[in-house]
Amino acid sequence: CATTGTPQKIRLRLAKYRLVVVCGGGVGKSALTIQFIQSYVVTDYDPTIEDSYTKQCVLDDRAGRLDILDTAGQEEFGAMREQYMRTGKGFLLVFSVTDRGSFEEISKFQRQILRAKDLALDHQRQRRKGQQVARQLKVTYMEASAKIRMNVDQAIHELILVIRKFQEQECPPSPEPIWKEKDKKGCHCVIF
Repeated sequence: CATTGTPQKIRLRLAKYRLVVVCGGGVGKSALTIQFIQSYVVTDYDPTIEDSYTKQCVLDDRAGRLDILDTAGQEEFGAMREQYMRTGKGFLLVFSVTDRGSFEEISKFQRQILRAKDLALDHQRQRRKGQQVARQLKVTYMEASAKIRMNVDQAIHELILVIRKFQEQECPPSPEPIWKEKDKKGCHCVIF
């Protein structure tokens, strides 16, 4: 992956790739990640809890944005690592050629990824079912999350628009009244 040389404004939407680097503690995933991102060799071991990096690059004449998540290798952070695995699109499983145990852990991490991605697939299946039911009922399907404030306002606004549309169909608004001048008797006439 070559970085883009001179800064250019790319108007096209960049392809995004969410990569997760996984291995046990002290194996070298952070050193590998930092070398890729910054072309810098890390010589000291500093346990990672979580680091994320972003890099724009061009591969095969196609620009893209890489979001790389460097996960914690220590076992006590396994739950956090599994959450990252659910959102990752690609995984770099790292082991040390000088540490046989780190090589043997690779299959454990692969199983963890497959288990996490299966949960993600369950969510996708539920999403598809929700969309299908919405089509059958001829209603709008929208996912919302209070936790991350996703589509909260939009869901309420969409519902208000549906209510308005329904009310207008059931009871169309009357045309604006046209006021006429006073007639000969001094009365006002309203014409609809």
